[in-house]
Amino acid sequence: MHIGLNAHLLSGKAGYRSAGIHGYIYNLLANLPTAAPPGWDFTAFVGANNAAQFDGITMCRSRWDTESPLKRIVWEQAAQPFSVNRFDLYHALAFVAPIWLQTPSVVTIYDLSFLHYPQVLSPARRLYLRLFTGLTCRRARRVIAISHSTAQDVAHSLGIAPEKIDVAAPGYDADVYQPLASEQVSAFRAEKGLPERFWLFLGTLEPRKNLPTLLNAYAALPKSERLPLVLGGGKGWQYDDIFATITAQHLEADVLLPGFIPAAELPLWYNSAEVFVYPSVFEGFGLPVLEAMACGTPVMVADSSSLLEVVGAAGLRVPPHNVAAWTAALQRALTDDQWREQSREQGLQEARRYSWRGTAERTVMSYRRALAVE
Repeated sequence: MHIGLNAHLLSGKAGYRSAGIHGYIYNLLANLPTAAPPGWDFTAFVGANNAAQFDGITMCRSRWDTESPLKRIVWEQAAQPFSVNRFDLYHALAFVAPIWLQTPSVVTIYDLSFLHYPQVLSPARRLYLRLFTGLTCRRARRVIAISHSTAQDVAHSLGIAPEKIDVAAPGYDADVYQPLASEQVSAFRAEKGLPERFWLFLGTLEPRKNLPTLLNAYAALPKSERLPLVLGGGKGWQYDDIFATITAQHLEADVLLPGFIPAAELPLWYNSAEVFVYPSVFEGFGLPVLEAMACGTPVMVADSSSLLEVVGAAGLRVPPHNVAAWTAALQRALTDDQWREQSREQGLQEARRYSWRGTAERTVMSYRRALAVE
């Protein structure tokens, strides 16, 4: 079998846009050849300036620079269809396949935020995804969702038969995301000027992360019960409410904003934090929560979307918009040593359910179903 994969959302440079979908695609490509049967070949299409290489995968670089969303859309719909006829199966790694595609296909859906939170995208990109994602899913032989929550959303919102949807959840690198030595963590805190105890959020600063609710809950704590709160992540879109809430609640001295955090530093940030807080109201999966648990950091998450299946029995689950409930959860995180230790141990156990090798194996299983190969 020869599988073609559209990997044009594999980012060629660091930044908040290189997280999320990029990380999923990168780790899938790194593990796919060894998860596939002998004799299966893979070709991945990437942009002109992308230098990524993967053992067992032929990289096909476009003549176009497809970093621009508009150029990427034109390439997907106008140029790509002429390149994929030689494949037994085509995998659209992010939402949309060419409308003129004749090759059997599989498509991966990360979330339907463009339907439920349309402000996250420009009108043109939102229209493109709304027009073509449902069509792609209906025409594909299999649809891959990255969580059971997303699978249910795809079935309900796009009208796709549940039996046509497979789940291939993300994983993490257990050699990277793990509890680190206390000396290493202390040295990192000193290097970054971080306090001994603090609470941490990591993610793009955008509306669906629900940070104003967290900030209002934090402000309701007595001053003596506030640990410093670190909101790490690049500015995404419509983030003004976050900074306005910090100003309105006079939290400038208590909230730290380090900006975008390089991937190489993430395990140190997770290990340095006393608790990881993630109030997001909508996630396709919630990879930062998994990474924090793998590092042995207690987690506190919104009781919403896919986050419940990620944390399993670990962590505190809080109604997403209930400010008083978040305040109470923060107070417990501060004072309940037994809860923190229990959450740490349960989080490490829950994290072991996920691996990138498992992601690749479930993707290959979806390919087999699409091709009716046993």
